[in-house]
Amino acid sequence: MGEQKISLAKDPEARKYFLRHLLRDVEAIERILKENIFESGVVRIGAEQEFCLVDSHFKPSKNASVILQMVDDDHFTSELAKYNLEINLDPLPIGPRCFSEMENQLTDLLSKAEDAAGSMDEKVILTGILPSIDFRAVQIEYLTPKKRYKALTDILYELRGEDFELNIIGVDELILRHSNILFEACNTSFQCHLQIEPNRFTDLYNWAQMISGPVLSVAANSPLLLGKQLWSETRIALFQQSIDTRGKGFNFREREQRVTFGNRWIRDLGDVFKNDIARHTLLFSTDLEKDSLELLDEGVIPKLDALQLHNGTVYKWNRPCYGVTDGVPHLRIENRYLPSGPTEKDEIANLAFWTGLMSNMPEQFESNWQEQSFEDAKENFYKAAMWGIQSGMVWEDNLMSARRLILEILLPMAKGGLEKLKIDSDEINHYLSIIEKRAAKHSTGARWIVNSFRSLRRSYSKEEAAVAITAMMHQKRASGKQLHDWEVVRPEDLKDVKFRYDVVSSVMSTDLVTVTENDLAELVLKIMDWRQIRHLPVEDLNGELKGIITKKRLIRYLEDHKNDPFSIASDVMDDNPITIGPNEDLKYAMLLMLDHKISCLPVVEKGRLVGILTDKDTHEIWEKIKKSDDSRN
Repeated sequence: MGEQKISLAKDPEARKYFLRHLLRDVEAIERILKENIFESGVVRIGAEQEFCLVDSHFKPSKNASVILQMVDDDHFTSELAKYNLEINLDPLPIGPRCFSEMENQLTDLLSKAEDAAGSMDEKVILTGILPSIDFRAVQIEYLTPKKRYKALTDILYELRGEDFELNIIGVDELILRHSNILFEACNTSFQCHLQIEPNRFTDLYNWAQMISGPVLSVAANSPLLLGKQLWSETRIALFQQSIDTRGKGFNFREREQRVTFGNRWIRDLGDVFKNDIARHTLLFSTDLEKDSLELLDEGVIPKLDALQLHNGTVYKWNRPCYGVTDGVPHLRIENRYLPSGPTEKDEIANLAFWTGLMSNMPEQFESNWQEQSFEDAKENFYKAAMWGIQSGMVWEDNLMSARRLILEILLPMAKGGLEKLKIDSDEINHYLSIIEKRAAKHSTGARWIVNSFRSLRRSYSKEEAAVAITAMMHQKRASGKQLHDWEVVRPEDLKDVKFRYDVVSSVMSTDLVTVTENDLAELVLKIMDWRQIRHLPVEDLNGELKGIITKKRLIRYLEDHKNDPFSIASDVMDDNPITIGPNEDLKYAMLLMLDHKISCLPVVEKGRLVGILTDKDTHEIWEKIKKSDDSRN
């Protein structure tokens, strides 16, 4: 999509013309397969590294385009958000030391990004979801200013016909509506490519689906979003929901998401593309000159631009890919579910583990997929996304822990696959030992982040803990240690972490107790006593703020109206409270409270209550700001 001049598929004539090319491309790829034109006898690996950029306070940067220009390397490309970039690594033929060669290139390229970022006092972070992401980073001003990203945002919103909704439940809940697709940009992956023998594509694609759950379980690295503990690999749910074009209607109608694991084993190569064309609306079109079948007749290998463009807008976790190198076509499977980070070596270990498994499919599965349960494979995948290395897996009708499955069955299988590929034995042992130690110790990125977050929450706010974890991820990656040797972060480890308190949303309380206008004033006082709070917002059933009640005001009112046991919240509330927005400057909020001699500020967005800021909050933050300023001086 990034290499083509695209437009929205709205013009009827252009749409018909493009669809004609799309159908011809499907015929062409089947003909290339039938006539044995695909490259064979060669195995290559490749990868795409997405990464985050953070500022000096470990919050999402807005300078990706500037850093991209400074790096000035064709391996780098932009991403959807202003705090993301992507590196496209060079494909490598499988060889004795191909994984360490790829790791070396990855490290060199990331060093270029780090040097450029460092000149702006910014840093590179490798992680599935940046822990320090906040609501500001999903507003439209963080969208990379390129036409194709704006086009994608517009067309997906138009197809849905309403705001996007997130509903992800883990230890915490994230339930919200959002008007753009920038939550998708929170996802950062390490996408792995493996070239596939054309005559084995069907079996190996189905095998890739079968191993997805256990591979993901040991690689999970994305448990936090907006300070909430969700899934071990929250990317899976977040990506699927953040660009889901299906509305709430048609509850009895089954419609597949654009981000999907799939619903059955595939029957052949063409089956994948045909199903995607049948089930998913065309989003974009592009100008095409020559028919792919005509090119084949002329002895020219077509690029199948129409097919590739449509395939790029259907986001399978295991995606089939067609490519042409030096005039020779090939097939790849792209593994899209592996998260970025937390270190280069951990990522390459994930790639080596997956490649070894892909190269050693047991014979009993060959052309025998009707005997296997697709539902088991899909269930394993989503359990891995939710629970990571702590999940249970169904494997050949046996239920076992993901840890046991990896250690006892899959690691020996992966080792055998890498040996078949003639990878050096020390290379095999080096990378697979990382997976082994990670599984044996339950030391995935997800567990490290969650355990560190819970440790820090004893002394710090959610915002502070999330920022601190981001800072420590950078520090520990720089140390050269692999994930399985990372120790859980403790409050005493944060001596050098400097927090920034700049906007109201970084400090406000969001776990609110509220009352409605018709609740008894006596009940309001009881709730204040029970919860040991001094302020209660009054809202209607739609979450719109109607007023605020302070305990001091309430006690005075009840003393003056002792003979009226049926006083209600609306009788006593301040129905015109001073409010502030979540993205307003925090120091301005403090001054506002001082000027108006008020002890709390309801935080409101579009008329709805989203948080509250109290004098207790501002006092604590003011002390922290002074302490931070003193330490710098």
